Amino acid sequence: MRTNKVAWFVFAFLAIGVGLYPLLYLFANEKIGLLFSKSDELLANTIWTIGFYGHITFGGIALMTGWSQFSRKIRTKRLNLHRTLGKIYVFAVVISGVCAIYIGFYATGGWVASLGFILLGMFWLYTTLKAYTAIRNKDLSLHQGMMIYSYAACFAAVTLRLWLPLLQLAFGEFLIAYKIVAWLCWVPNLIFAHLWVKRKGLIIG
Repeated sequence: MRTNKVAWFVFAFLAIGVGLYPLLYLFANEKIGLLFSKSDELLANTIWTIGFYGHITFGGIALMTGWSQFSRKIRTKRLNLHRTLGKIYVFAVVISGVCAIYIGFYATGGWVASLGFILLGMFWLYTTLKAYTAIRNKDLSLHQGMMIYSYAACFAAVTLRLWLPLLQLAFGEFLIAYKIVAWLCWVPNLIFAHLWVKRKGLIIG
């Protein structure tokens, strides 16, 4: 039981911590983080800028609201709060996901990284909307299963930041590390989600 509580605390801490990370970009007066790998021409592109900030801002909101959907206490004792946070999560995912697919075409690292991030964005949108329509149709099993997959995709924002420095240390080059992390940040998450869904006996159809 203690192990579960520690794991839950770490899970929530990482989700909220990385969810707040976009604030660094929003309040920075100069280039930081990933922006250093972007050309001045791309940074001057208004549509790309809107897409980038739309993705990180609403992605952060999705991270900070989505973790609470797995709290049994909130689901059973504060159902209205669960539903409200769920709607915020879906709204945030739709905006962030669409923006993610667009900016994915301009990903650092070429087509390998682009394909990884575009597929992630598409999977995130699909599973989230599937989860939403499932609960509207009162299909609780499908809803829960798809939400597990959806948040596994959302949590890629966290696992990317855990994997990237390790890959940079291993390969000594940012571009190689970034091409790998474009896939590594979410594929293992989905494998874990699949095992979790299977263990819970949820029906995915």
